[in-house]
Amino acid sequence: MPRIFVTGMGIISAIGNSVSENRTALSEEKCGIGPLGAFPSAYAGKLPCGEVRLSSDFLRSKLNVSESGVTRTTLLALHAFNECVDNADLNPDLLSAPDTAFVNATTVGGMCLTDELYHDANSTDEGSPYLPSYDCGSIALMIGQRYKMKGIINTINTACSSSANAIMYGARLIRHGYAKRAIVGGTDSLAKYTINGFNALHILSRQICAPFDKNRNGLNLGEGSAFLVLEEESEVSGKHVYAELVGYGNANDAFHPSSISDAGEGPFLAMSKALHTANLEPGQINYINAHGTGTENNDETESRAMIRLFNAPPPFSSTKSFTGHTLGAAGAVEAAYTVMNLKYQEAYPSLHFTEPIESTGLKPVTTYSKMKMSYAMSNAFGFGGNCTSLIFSKA
Repeated sequence: MPRIFVTGMGIISAIGNSVSENRTALSEEKCGIGPLGAFPSAYAGKLPCGEVRLSSDFLRSKLNVSESGVTRTTLLALHAFNECVDNADLNPDLLSAPDTAFVNATTVGGMCLTDELYHDANSTDEGSPYLPSYDCGSIALMIGQRYKMKGIINTINTACSSSANAIMYGARLIRHGYAKRAIVGGTDSLAKYTINGFNALHILSRQICAPFDKNRNGLNLGEGSAFLVLEEESEVSGKHVYAELVGYGNANDAFHPSSISDAGEGPFLAMSKALHTANLEPGQINYINAHGTGTENNDETESRAMIRLFNAPPPFSSTKSFTGHTLGAAGAVEAAYTVMNLKYQEAYPSLHFTEPIESTGLKPVTTYSKMKMSYAMSNAFGFGGNCTSLIFSKA
């Protein structure tokens, strides 16, 4: 099986419009969560969100998008995609090569335009220009057509583990000979659709989230996009390499539509499978970018799973305390942060933490610090118990 390396990254989130801006905010402990201003909402000023501070009109102009019917979700994806392929020096010939795969992930997709979606669903006319965008595959199709991509193109939607699964799927395409390189990641934008839905579940916090804190009371939604370029070893000669992807695992505890089982069975199995794929022992993991949503269920069950697997878990944190929960983009955003942990040998904190959960006693990293790391894990857990863990090693 070929070894797989990360040769490019692109990110846009509430804490920055590029990889370098995101790293600066993480190292300076600058939270990007604040009042919602992207669109009129009954929850504006009441529910903090991790909002990208670039308007859709600005992104459309910057990215030279003249097509009608392109949503904010796609614009965020295109922004991160462009940085990613430029960063990896993928020229147009490589982008359009049959052995270049593109795997996008999203949960909201074009449904970010909730009012337009409602109108089109109840309309008897031909519909709005956004009608083709509601399909979750529309983002990958638009970007694939823009760059004349001829390789495998796919879209994954497994809720909040979506883009971690896109990374895993891209790696498997390479390992089984279906591609030599894969551009993998995900995108989601803030929307009335998700704000109303998550609010109905009573898991949105009216304060800035505090992952793994005893007094946590919910998550903050965010938006953004991130992509990584994965390349097999034979393709990376002379290239800058960020890290190596050495392990991955996916499991589903099938316990509840929106909760993990009390024992954290899905997270435990996902992390265990990732260690098995990487041929590593638990004690070799130096750092974990936890899923860490700030909800009552996730943080306690993820903690229990880490204790069960590691006994004494390695240093860990949740960067959702910076960006909010970016849903389908979260796995890729946080995988990119994990790669940066390794490349720069630094740990990013969980912000707003004060007291550990009584039943587990675990305390995340709470300040930026330099730290020696050889292997780091990134967790992403989704609705329905779909859980994925990725392991990267220092290049």
